[in-house]
Amino acid sequence: MKLIICGDMSVADESVGYFEKGDYKAAFGDITDVFHKADSSIVNLECAITESEKEIKKYGPCLKGPLNTAKALKDAGVTDCMLSNNHIFDYGVKGLKDTIAALNDNGIKWTGIGKNYEDSRQNHIIKKDGLTISIINVCEHEYSYATQIRCGARPFDEFETMHDIREAKKSADYVIVIYHGGKEFCRYPSPRLMKACREMVRCGADAVFCQHSHCIGCYEAFEGSTILYGQGNFHFAMGGKDASWYEGLVLELNITKENFDVKFIPVICENGTLRVCDAKTSKEILDGFAKRSEELKNGKWRERWHEYCVSVHDIYKRAFCNHKIEDNENETQIFSHYVDCEAHTDVWKELFPTWNATNELDVEFS
Repeated sequence: MKLIICGDMSVADESVGYFEKGDYKAAFGDITDVFHKADSSIVNLECAITESEKEIKKYGPCLKGPLNTAKALKDAGVTDCMLSNNHIFDYGVKGLKDTIAALNDNGIKWTGIGKNYEDSRQNHIIKKDGLTISIINVCEHEYSYATQIRCGARPFDEFETMHDIREAKKSADYVIVIYHGGKEFCRYPSPRLMKACREMVRCGADAVFCQHSHCIGCYEAFEGSTILYGQGNFHFAMGGKDASWYEGLVLELNITKENFDVKFIPVICENGTLRVCDAKTSKEILDGFAKRSEELKNGKWRERWHEYCVSVHDIYKRAFCNHKIEDNENETQIFSHYVDCEAHTDVWKELFPTWNATNELDVEFS
């Protein structure tokens, strides 16, 4: 079985014209050749497909694409969409319903959302060549996630997601977790994220692929499984971003009863059009990827994570230290948002440790 798994995909200013016309060749370029050679081609759809103008209240942009987006995906060769991410609910229930309808109308399978939290905990099953693959698609807690009383994306839960992985492993040959989380623009995992991903492997995941960071990170082989900390964007043609925003890794999985092989294919998006990187650019991207991955082994990743947190210190200081109880809702909501979301919490714990981190460090215990 051959699976293709792509990172974050959203319609943005440089590509919206292509999607309005359904011009999949202009949008996706030569990656369509890769898609059509696979048994399943999977994309993380990080926007609603809707004509609704009613945005939810949140920090950050609300993302959507025209109705022809689903047809362009289908014509390009996409067979499945992962929907558990922090933008799928940007246009509320209407936007979510419109998205599902557009995907259904074009025969694209989907997973990662539900009418409530329990309903969202349904795995995506792919069967081929006598193999059963179970995909668990989860996201961190950032606006779009389902609750006990409202529809939304399937959230990661440090206890129940582990249970879901163990249960999936009982009936599947392989279990893949697609985790939408980690700190945006950081190429390294937080200590918490590394622990969570490794525990998912111990519970039975054969691969954990982290998306959402919008840049290519690093990876490790852990207890026979692959953990990718940052797949980078797939197709997110938003102007004015750093060069790393437009680079990503397409994952080619060749799976048999005996082997689970992961190949990394570098892609780049230029002027709203995606292309597979040439040999020179691929080498540059993969060399940097390998160097960062080596830092997971020698421990330097911990320093890199801390350096990133320091670089955003002022943003978090304003959010956590500059508000009073009587401030208005718009000002205090940023505090609530940072506490709710795991990736943001990882940063503020690094920047503002409690006294427990320094109490009596010079006193020996014997």
